[in-house]
Parts: sequence; C-alpha cells; structure tokens
Amino acid sequence: MKKGLAIALILAGALTTAAMAQSQGEVTSLRGAVDLPDTTPAAPVLKQSKPATGFARAYRQQPPLIPHSVDGYQVTGSFNKCMSCHSWPQNAQYGAPKVSETHYSTREGTDLDEISPRRWFCNQCHVPQADAPQLVPNAFKNAREMEGAFSQ
Repeated sequence: MKKGLAIALILAGALTTAAMAQSQGEVTSLRGAVDLPDTTPAAPVLKQSKPATGFARAYRQQPPLIPHSVDGYQVTGSFNKCMSCHSWPQNAQYGAPKVSETHYSTREGTDLDEISPRRWFCNQCHVPQADAPQLVPNAFKNAREMEGAFSQ
C-alpha cells in the first residue's frame, strides 16, 4: 500500500513539473501543442537520402548505413528480407554490397555457409538514413574531425 502511494506521489510530482516546464516554454512535445486524447495527422514519410559518394563513417568500425527504405522488411527467425539482395551470390544480380565475411562465422570462429545467427538481425547494427531535421542540437564530431584534438 505504501509503495503504491509513493509511486502515485512521484508520478504526480513529475506531471506537475512537466506541466510547469511546458507552460514556461521549456519542453516541446514531438506531437506539438496537442493534448494526448486528441489526434493529429500522421507525420510525413521522410525521403531516404543517399549522397552520391555514399555515407561517410564517423569511426573506423562503424557498420555501414542503409541508403534505402526498410519499411515493411520482414526479419524472422527463418527469413531475412535483407539477404534477398545482400547475400552471396544474389548481391551480384542486384548490384548490392555483399554481407561482410565476418557475418559468416560463429563466435568461436567456425566458418558457415549461411549468415551466422548472431548477425541475423541487421537493424541491431545497421540503420537507415533519412532527410530529417535534428530533434535536438548536436555538436557531434567524428574521429577525423577530432584528430589533433588530443595531441597537444
């Protein structure tokens, strides 16, 4: 009983703080100025973007970014839509990059003919890119931009 009361008080305090901050213009919801019970039009579907030179990597071991939409791609325990184009030998037919050889070995180093189960769910590491405004300010610098910053 005491635990439930404590949780209720914490939630009430958090909601009050959020409401006060929003009334002062400090917090902006991604929904805009719309109450929760109200509905808003669906957000526009953002166009996938790919620079002519491809995506630069921010650090040496960064997984490649996905330059196309993956909406509706099915990945289950027995089927992976990505492998329709990116596994060998289909990659040559579709002009898609072949999955790295590192994805064909187990943790113990055993080479496999199929993608390793630990590499099966592509979106664990690879993410699609879209033309979208930043949600928050970002001052990220990649490794090359940081070169020399620590040499002094």
